[in-house]
Amino acid sequence: MTSLSSSMLPFLLCLLFSLSCVASARPHEDFLQCLSLHSEDSTAISKVIYTPKNSSYSSILHFSIRNPRFNSSELKPFVIVTPTDASHIQAAIHCSQKHKLEIRIRSGGHDLEGLSYTSTVPFVVVDLINLRSITVDATNKTAWVQAGATLGELYYRIAEKSRTLAFPAGSCPTVGVGGHFSGGGYGTISRKYGLASDNVIDAQLIDAKGRILDRESMGEDLFWAIRGGGGQSFGVVIAWRIKLVEVPPKVTVFIAARTLEQNATKLIHRWQYVANQLPEDIIIDVLVGRVNSSEEGKSTIQATFFSLFLGEVDQLLLLMQESFPELGLAKDECTEMSWIESVIYIGGFPSNASLDVLLDRTPQGPQTSLQLKAKSDYVQEPIPEIAFEGIWKRFFEKDIEVPELFMVAYGGKMDEISESSTPFPHRAGNRYILAPVLSWSEETKEASQRHLAWIRRLYRYMTPYVSKNPRQAYVNYRDLDLGVNNLGYTSYKQASIWGRKYFKNNFDRLVRVKTEVDPTNFFRNEQSIPPLSSW
Repeated sequence: MTSLSSSMLPFLLCLLFSLSCVASARPHEDFLQCLSLHSEDSTAISKVIYTPKNSSYSSILHFSIRNPRFNSSELKPFVIVTPTDASHIQAAIHCSQKHKLEIRIRSGGHDLEGLSYTSTVPFVVVDLINLRSITVDATNKTAWVQAGATLGELYYRIAEKSRTLAFPAGSCPTVGVGGHFSGGGYGTISRKYGLASDNVIDAQLIDAKGRILDRESMGEDLFWAIRGGGGQSFGVVIAWRIKLVEVPPKVTVFIAARTLEQNATKLIHRWQYVANQLPEDIIIDVLVGRVNSSEEGKSTIQATFFSLFLGEVDQLLLLMQESFPELGLAKDECTEMSWIESVIYIGGFPSNASLDVLLDRTPQGPQTSLQLKAKSDYVQEPIPEIAFEGIWKRFFEKDIEVPELFMVAYGGKMDEISESSTPFPHRAGNRYILAPVLSWSEETKEASQRHLAWIRRLYRYMTPYVSKNPRQAYVNYRDLDLGVNNLGYTSYKQASIWGRKYFKNNFDRLVRVKTEVDPTNFFRNEQSIPPLSSW
């Protein structure tokens, strides 16, 4: 590229894209014809197909883009299919294979690197937004939930049937269950009951051959792989059967904010020794951010400790006094409520919000319009105070917008489950997951490069203080900086760079499963599990 003259570059790019459009025009029409021919009801499938010629194409594409950093992605899908029936997905799989198009599966659109709706090669999006029915069996404490449903919709439907049943998944109600369950999925009661994927007891999946499989017909290896092995590797999960868990009629929540001037650094340091050792009925997580100081024109660091306790307030206060008295938790910082109300409270909704807010698939709040980049690390030994002070110094840099640090406690049930029981390996030995998130509003290329460079420098700074050999990461906090596949040909060596960070020794078993169920590597993206044939 360096030998190219700057005057020639625009012409060549224009020519390239012109040729691309000419070459792709016919496959586009052929693909649509294929969908019609291979659908059980050609009239029905025509109503769920969107091409760039449709006036609603753009709104359908952008409705579930949860990271605005990818709003302007140059390569858009040839077609978006929003199936209302499994046969529509079967047709999309068959026709994508026939016409050599990538297929991307979107549930809620929260993939942090946009892999459920972007690609570097011609592709089709299957958006599961219309497959979101939920059937709750309160008597047997189970539920079937389709993969296009959100966590908020799931929690709402459970609460309709019982206020003492719940499910151990995430706190963000607009996250789709499809991707969340596929990568593990932790939440406020995971120290008591494990991950979302630990509580999946059956599933329906459409494989690369178009077959609809359940747990019995897919076999235990594939059923193991889809519960934590990440989405987009083994097929399209269209529904999950989950085991619901019991919660008391009353739980207690608190949100306690402490600034540097209120010893936030020392409190965070102490929290590291306490959080994973607490009884499994409680979780205390921390959100750290930069806020305005009481001094005019100055900023400070604020640590917000937020907690859910499966019990009443007096029990909580006694436990806190015994285990974490340094926080100085006061009774007026605590609130008793039902578990479903705690979902709304921790989700950041107004105190008078109705349960109906859980049915809104559109994220709320000022930061939903911001571009973002996230990282993840696992902490096994307490980080020294001086290292946190180094993080705060970076938070105060003036050319970045909204830096935050999430710290989520492990321990409890998480320590008791074997790291090979599902592909999610981050079990005993991990005190907490640490996830820096950087958000910004400026939409220039320079602003993106500046913010991405900042979070990458922070990640390098954290190297001495986090897990090693491998440096672990959480697959649901997708991070392409860890390594990517070559979509044309992925070697085992290439994929293992990122694969062992997400899955540790479970990566090899995932590769074996992939080889058995999808040897041609039809289901793939920049961080999907490769089959042996791709080595």
